[in-house]
Amino acid sequence: MKQRLHKILAAAGIASRRASEQLIAEGRVQVNGETAQVGDFADPDTDDIVANGNQVSAEQKRYLLLNKPTGYVTTAFDPHGRPTVMDLVQVRERVYPIGRLDTDTEGLLLLTNDGNFSQRMAHPRFEIEKTYLAELASSLSEENEALLSRGIHLDDGLTEPAKIQIVSNRRRRVEITIHEGRNRIVRRMFEAVGSPVIKLRRIRFGSLTLENVPKGRWREVTGREVDELLKAAAEVVRPKRRQRPSRTLGQPETENRPVPPSSKAARRAAFAASRPVRRTGDGSTRTWGGTRRTVDRPSSGATRAGHGTRSGSRVTEDRS
Repeated sequence: MKQRLHKILAAAGIASRRASEQLIAEGRVQVNGETAQVGDFADPDTDDIVANGNQVSAEQKRYLLLNKPTGYVTTAFDPHGRPTVMDLVQVRERVYPIGRLDTDTEGLLLLTNDGNFSQRMAHPRFEIEKTYLAELASSLSEENEALLSRGIHLDDGLTEPAKIQIVSNRRRRVEITIHEGRNRIVRRMFEAVGSPVIKLRRIRFGSLTLENVPKGRWREVTGREVDELLKAAAEVVRPKRRQRPSRTLGQPETENRPVPPSSKAARRAAFAASRPVRRTGDGSTRTWGGTRRTVDRPSSGATRAGHGTRSGSRVTEDRS
């Protein structure tokens, strides 16, 4: 399947997407012997792709779950030489972290080389929940718990409502579930209500947990687990179908249905209801309604041609 060339290079571990575009712009990438241009498409399964003189092949998609210890930077490369999470994961493919955990935060971290999966797991629009276990310097009051549950104002805006579960009797161990990924948001939320975080650990990511994964070790995420996460993301953004109003079996759909005021039938009914009853010179009455009128007259006399049909003492005149 054809796709953007810079995405193929990034997925193959050649460089990031931006750096791959730069390689293409500099003329250092060839497809089937021809120098590629920015914006070109290619098929990694059928096209011969060469970057910097090296053959490019499609990578197998990898999904890893790491139990990150403290002291490691969540990045693929640190210019200051600090240890990164990549030092804990030794795989051939060029994987990268999904989101970030602070250096002093430990727990569940996902890594992948699947850009589509990464975007759905990290973007708050898809509302993938992350649960953290926080140890606090002071007890979280019920009032402040309610504030966090409703959402509080931080320097960069209002937070989404959080799910709070008190773990200890002294209310200093708390589980908090959010789907946002703003910088140090959990720590800032607790600081805003006067209960700073001493220790923070992410214990759940969507349906994934740290079960049977020791600190500093990792495991493969199974295909079934990947599908469950993608399904959860799809359910959030899927548009809801408009439901038709229910009706009792056997009833016509038009029964008890209000007539729109702007319809012709409604205007005609309103006009007929507002017409006064008129009296003729001979004492009979004429009632107007829609396009038909009925006139009561004495039985004697003749009916004028073209104005109605004589029937006893009643003449029905059509006003079409």
